[in-house]
Amino acid sequence: MKLKALLLTGLLLGLSNCSTTPLKTPGIYKIGTPYEINGTTYYPKEDYSYKEEGISSWYGPDFHAGKTANGETYDMYALTAAHRTLPLPSIVKVTNLENGKSLVLRVNDRGPFVKNRIIDVSKKAAKILGFHRKGTTKVRVELMEKESKELKAYLLSKGHRGTNVSLSYEEPIYTPKDNKVEEKPMAPIVYGEALPSKISTTCPQGIYIQMASFSSPKNAETFANSLKEKGNIVIYKIKVKDKDFFRVRLGPFPSAEKAIPTLDKLKSEGFSSQLVQEFTY
Repeated sequence: MKLKALLLTGLLLGLSNCSTTPLKTPGIYKIGTPYEINGTTYYPKEDYSYKEEGISSWYGPDFHAGKTANGETYDMYALTAAHRTLPLPSIVKVTNLENGKSLVLRVNDRGPFVKNRIIDVSKKAAKILGFHRKGTTKVRVELMEKESKELKAYLLSKGHRGTNVSLSYEEPIYTPKDNKVEEKPMAPIVYGEALPSKISTTCPQGIYIQMASFSSPKNAETFANSLKEKGNIVIYKIKVKDKDFFRVRLGPFPSAEKAIPTLDKLKSEGFSSQLVQEFTY
């Protein structure tokens, strides 16, 4: 019988002092009660029509591995964000109005509490959106109703309370190269012509670094091609709730200890990667 990959993140903290991977802690779905910060009262609520333009900032090392407002462990390399009133977690589309780049993020924290700022994104998100060095930028934030409701239902369903969510919405959304701002969400762009198939329905037993997961096989192959210099790349097809996903992995490694230096290097380069163990019996 084939079993799903086992996440090793928590185990790795005990294996190496040099690992920068925070211990993953399950979060919960919550809206929250009104609260006051610096003399201002905020009123969390469900608002599926939410759309706002304002200033975005980002937060990183000072908060890395700390607790988010819904009990998760903050990971500055993940595609997440902080918002003052949206339910936790929610799915939002953030568009950098200065360069037209857009990205889908999961809101799992509260903030920012600086005047005129409407959202704080992770370090990884700021890099992809193109304002990491600048620090702030003007953005449009739009709540994605369907995805947010699906995530809420999943977390509140029997057997999933307190589940540590692995994003299905983590794949970035890019606007066209001419930098025009798209009003509607786009499917991720596939670059180049059709690529030779590298996709397997089985993944050999061993330790891997999972680089990304895609719903599009062409996107998975395109991304895998960009990682050629990183080492041996495997694309593994898996079915989740009758939908196909294509996981791009680096490996296998002989042990978790051997994989840690590569994982740390990838995270320092801005990749949102996880160490996994694939096994069969």
